Amino acid sequence: MADEIEKKSADRQARFSGTMPIRDAHQIDVTALERFMVANVAEFRGPLTVAQFRGGQSNPTYQVSAPSGKYVVRRKPPGKLLPSAHAVDREHRVIAALQGTGVPVPKAYAFCSDETVIGTAFYVMEYVEGRVLWDLTLPGTTISERAAIFDQMNAGIAKLHRVDYRAVGLGDYGKPGEYVARQVARWTKQYRASETESIPAMERLIEWLPAAMPNEEETTLVHGDYRLDNMIFHSTEPRLLAILDWEISTLGHPIADFAYHCMPWRLPPETERGFAGLDLAALGIPSEQAYLERYCARTGRPLPRNWEFYIAYNIFRFAAILQGIMGRVKDGTAASKYAHETGAMARTFGEIAWDYAKAIGR
Repeated sequence: MADEIEKKSADRQARFSGTMPIRDAHQIDVTALERFMVANVAEFRGPLTVAQFRGGQSNPTYQVSAPSGKYVVRRKPPGKLLPSAHAVDREHRVIAALQGTGVPVPKAYAFCSDETVIGTAFYVMEYVEGRVLWDLTLPGTTISERAAIFDQMNAGIAKLHRVDYRAVGLGDYGKPGEYVARQVARWTKQYRASETESIPAMERLIEWLPAAMPNEEETTLVHGDYRLDNMIFHSTEPRLLAILDWEISTLGHPIADFAYHCMPWRLPPETERGFAGLDLAALGIPSEQAYLERYCARTGRPLPRNWEFYIAYNIFRFAAILQGIMGRVKDGTAASKYAHETGAMARTFGEIAWDYAKAIGR
């Protein structure tokens, strides 16, 4: 089993790292992009060449190389899209707002809403040199390096949840209060819109979640998809340089956001999203309780009530995200060539979420 997991880890790192030629479905007008960058990106000098990043399942992302340096372009995918999905305008807005707050984000250069330029809305941001790590067990690193990387992730989300969102111009970035209720409704709707098969566990969760909702109100800026492979670490140091993929960021409940980040402690290694059952102490990975306590100390919050509900809710939510990927596979607009394999995990995650919901017993 250990050899099989290690092999899967190496394969995942290889297949999602680096760039590839632009996929046929995601071709863009390079000349039009260059004209836009000349007019809107300070100190940009062409000519440019473009390649597509291998990683990512939602918004096609491109590496732009030019004499003036490297840049990243993120765009909405072409084709029919789910309502409110692929919000590249919100991504650009939030990373621009977070400059100077201590939350590590790339520099935002320009946003383009004109779909005639490259076919869909897009934005240009800084290219951050470093590592995107795809395996949570961090093979090839030492125990102390693993511990440091996990602590950096913990510190990053704690900094985010302490940002005064009104002071940085994000007071209207979402609705304060009832975050989880709105999220359950949203992801139920998204799941229905991209449904490709009947998943009984998801049907049960859609009924159970609204009835089990905690009556808790707190609002901060939340990332929505805060996980290891949405971060860039220094090439040689265990130091967090940038947090990526702000597509579903909003104003919301910080513990719900943090519980999503903590899903790996509850998911088995074979899902490629977790490390439940592994000897975490031997790996240098903190226990879930120790990690939660460190976050609470950094943010000044008490240990949360209803933690188990937030875990079940987030695994349901991730299952709905995976179903959205499967829907894009069906429509032919998926950003990754491995999207079918990823989307097919929706049933597994739905069943895991329902197991946790049943254990709560309400």
